Amino acid sequence: MREWVARNRWEAVLLGVLLVTIVVNAMLSPFYLGLGNFINLFWLSGEKIIVAIVMAFVIINGEIDLSVASVMGFSAAVLASVHAGGDVPFVVAILIALAAGAGAGLVQGLVVARLGLPSLVVTLAGLIGFRGAARVLLEDRSVGDFPEWFDRLGQEALTGPVPLVLLIFFVGLVVAWVVLERSALGRRIYVIGSSAEVARYSGIEVAGLKLRLFVASGLVSGLAGVLFAARLGSVRGSLAEFYELDIITMVLLGGVSIFGGSGSMLGVALAIFTVLNIRNGLGLANVDGIVQTGVIGLLLIGSVLLPNLAQRLRSALPRARTATKAPP
Repeated sequence: MREWVARNRWEAVLLGVLLVTIVVNAMLSPFYLGLGNFINLFWLSGEKIIVAIVMAFVIINGEIDLSVASVMGFSAAVLASVHAGGDVPFVVAILIALAAGAGAGLVQGLVVARLGLPSLVVTLAGLIGFRGAARVLLEDRSVGDFPEWFDRLGQEALTGPVPLVLLIFFVGLVVAWVVLERSALGRRIYVIGSSAEVARYSGIEVAGLKLRLFVASGLVSGLAGVLFAARLGSVRGSLAEFYELDIITMVLLGGVSIFGGSGSMLGVALAIFTVLNIRNGLGLANVDGIVQTGVIGLLLIGSVLLPNLAQRLRSALPRARTATKAPP
């Protein structure tokens, strides 16, 4: 146990925070520990946590995608718009919506990987542009009347108490862990995040890998938007608005460096569980949604500051010991 804590200090801290959160929530409400509450806790945030997995890959690679929530809304708007036209089978409309998400990632990836523009600027433009496109497609309408089988996918359990979105999340989490921790692709992602120049000299196709990660981010965001449409049963242009705050917080709180090159899926998973439980506890305490968003914002700031402060302290302590032992 001590060896695991020594190797995974930040993950150990997150595990402690998660356990404290669970205890406090259990004291706040007698319904918290019920199976139904835990299923709902994940079900109502399933789209966010799916996107958080691929966001971890993007940030470890040294980039960031601020547009994920807007791409979710855009893909859902494409689905609703094509369906409202009435001339296309619904399965084809789903494929078109997924292609729209992948296309959004492709466009941004080309600008970042091939033209060399900062992903922060490019995806901020995407955040605004794709949200605007969703509003143009639907205007002020709420489009629904989807097929019954599609609504059931988002609103009913797929097998036992587990809905489709949670099945996708847990399978995706395992696959992501294997790719990052046990594959050559994962090692290349870490190397590029640490130093793109070193990666190029090592023969790694940096631009191509960055492009593929942005396409994956767009595709997964599109899938999340489609699943969100199934859960709600209708789509508006504002769907998934501001979700990028929670998604990025989950990743950075999990110990993934904002500068790239470090982080683990274990940490991201613990951060996801922690953020969901904090939101759930605030909801049980009847805390206003705006205040909840403020708390998540503070977590985001803390997730960036605390690891950096800890790293500086670890670096400063050996220097202090050396200075103390040095002869006068």
